[in-house]
Amino acid sequence: MANTKSALKRVRQTKVRTARNRAIKSNVKLARKNALAAIESGDKAAAEKAYNLFASAADKAAKFGAMHKRTASRIKGRMAVKVSPAPSKA
Repeated sequence: MANTKSALKRVRQTKVRTARNRAIKSNVKLARKNALAAIESGDKAAAEKAYNLFASAADKAAKFGAMHKRTASRIKGRMAVKVSPAPSKA
């Protein structure tokens, strides 16, 4: 256990930040799950709307530091491919 006042304060700060980061990342995961469900349903408009909510949540997580900015960019890019697949070369 921490002994100094500064170490005790760091413990308190860590608890708060961990809870905040967990909530933010949970929001991203939920938005991702909803976007995948919308894509599976086949409704293009709903999929795009769900993707926009997911992208917003990922950007906010990166802004707050709960997720690295490149991680957010990578997961958004992978989801964007699923939302609007590239036209087939026929």
